[in-house]
Amino acid sequence: MMMMRLGRRLRDLREQMGLSQAQLAGQAEVSQGYLCQLEREEVKNPSAAILLRLAKALYVDPHELLDAAGYTPVRSPGEINNDYHARVAPDLLRFLAGLSRDQQRYILLLLQGMEEGRVNAPQGV
Repeated sequence: MMMMRLGRRLRDLREQMGLSQAQLAGQAEVSQGYLCQLEREEVKNPSAAILLRLAKALYVDPHELLDAAGYTPVRSPGEINNDYHARVAPDLLRFLAGLSRDQQRYILLLLQGMEEGRVNAPQGV
């Protein structure tokens, strides 16, 4: 199913740019036969490197082709950091940031012990 999207998308983009398969293959440095196989959805796992070259030749965001081929989206460190901060209470982050690494490790061990039932949590927690 994912590959059908890729093949169709490649063909649509190529035709929108008015390129033949031979022209796009030359610009992306892939064989025309391989490009033809991609468009006909005959390649199960196209390499990311080839998809990146095709995206560059087609002037599209590489994620468009990578997503269509079924690659898992890559998240930037900033996106990961934002998710982390959204899940952790800001007061807790500020408190932990003011502690030494040793103190942070100690608190982590306490929390892990509470989670595993080895340490009794204060009442109401």
